[in-house]
Amino acid sequence: MLPHINSRGAFAAVPRVCFLSLIAVVLNVGFCGSAEIDAGKCLVWGPGLSPAAVLPVRYFYIQSVDSEGLNISISPVKDSFRVKIWSLEKEYVRVHVPAPLDRGDGSLLVRYRLYGSSSKSLTIEVLYQDKPVANSPYTLTGPVYHEYCVCPERDALVWRSALQCPEDEPQIQQDFISFPSIDLQRLLREVPQRFSRRGGLVHYSIINNQLHRRSLGKYTDFKMFSDEMLLSLARKVKLPDVEFYINVGDWPMENRKADEEPGPLPIISWCGSTDTRDIILPTYDITHSSLEAMRGVTSDLLSVQGNTGPVWSNKTEKAFFRGRDSREERLQLVTMSKENPELLDAGITAYFFFRDREEDLGKAPLVGFFDFFKYKYQVNMDGTVAAYRFPYLMLGDSLVFKQDSPYYEHFYTHLEAGVHYIPVKRDLSDLLQQIRWAQKNDTKAEAIAKTGQSLVRDLLQPHRLYCYYYSVLQTYAARQSTRPAVHPDMELVPQPSDPSALCDCQRSSPEEHRPQQKSEL
Repeated sequence: MLPHINSRGAFAAVPRVCFLSLIAVVLNVGFCGSAEIDAGKCLVWGPGLSPAAVLPVRYFYIQSVDSEGLNISISPVKDSFRVKIWSLEKEYVRVHVPAPLDRGDGSLLVRYRLYGSSSKSLTIEVLYQDKPVANSPYTLTGPVYHEYCVCPERDALVWRSALQCPEDEPQIQQDFISFPSIDLQRLLREVPQRFSRRGGLVHYSIINNQLHRRSLGKYTDFKMFSDEMLLSLARKVKLPDVEFYINVGDWPMENRKADEEPGPLPIISWCGSTDTRDIILPTYDITHSSLEAMRGVTSDLLSVQGNTGPVWSNKTEKAFFRGRDSREERLQLVTMSKENPELLDAGITAYFFFRDREEDLGKAPLVGFFDFFKYKYQVNMDGTVAAYRFPYLMLGDSLVFKQDSPYYEHFYTHLEAGVHYIPVKRDLSDLLQQIRWAQKNDTKAEAIAKTGQSLVRDLLQPHRLYCYYYSVLQTYAARQSTRPAVHPDMELVPQPSDPSALCDCQRSSPEEHRPQQKSEL
């Protein structure tokens, strides 16, 4: 079952209107396999069909369906689906549309990135053997904004509705239990004193939807990732006035318990742990890859879905691992691989922490990430903290063996061991046993892999990341007991300039984007 299908009606249907094409992009979809597809009964859904769902890369899904209304679970025949996208504009509006991704289960993923805005409309036509698919053509009534338009929706409820953001996020609820009230004056006094020497900390204020910051500590280069996402979010929706601290280092910071005196401070991090009280955001890795999809990165949360290797029955029946020497258990894994090559193929690709071990363990050549999925089983092990490859492994078509860990990312609360992945003890003492179990129970192993993949496909849709970021800021802002401010030592972080793709915003007034005077409490 595809969880997306349950939510396909969430994105508003658009009128069946067809316009003459001034600008068109035609996609030829290449797939193998065969099935009796009924074009009219196929399903098309997703945020890419809503003009109000502004994303760096817009996307939607196609599910092939037969004449009896049943989902088809194999890939369509090569070139049987075509997609056309065009805009009715006097001036050229560039739309980049790569070939759709075959997800290997009868569903397709169509992506497109706008390099200009369509003030009138954007038309998407989906055809199967020249027959309209579902309610095609789909008309996105303008304005349809591109990523760099600074056109925030002032009503957050309207924006959240357009993206179909979930009402609740269990990790956010859990993170804020320790912070019923947030005294910004206390943070101003205590945060620099406690944490500025520990590496990378960035103090942000968002006032009137403009981003201001100051860096605390020596290692704050990764602020480029938090800047990037916060600016992107501010271009899409009016953010609450809020003042907060983001830890741009690896390790979560706040180790005070909620009942201690003085109590913990609300530090925002990309990774959490059972021993800390940090508020968690999606990692910089999956955030940046979503923002830069189809141009600046080779793999992202969408592209991996169309590159999951051979079908299950044709994958190599071994567990696979490649990575740096960032944890001693990884070295142990390589030793296990040398002793049990019929079960495990593991190698270290770069030595930094344990250079003295390179001679006896050897250095493995780099392997392209998509090639990981030639293997049925993937071993996910911590690095310095949680391994940020885990979401990508879960999106693949292999069974993930996850090392028990005190570290977690923002979506882990939705996952259940034994249902979505196979748990492995932290010391790896049961790993070989678990691999043997999977080999002997192939049907169950495949089912767990598919269940995990299906859930994470839903949880890690890029629009859900925007929802999550906004919910964290909204929850934080609601608990501020004092007013946020722009402090004298903060600098304005400007929105990126893209003069080649100007916008004529119809949502907000010019006053909303004028520079504001700095103030302090």
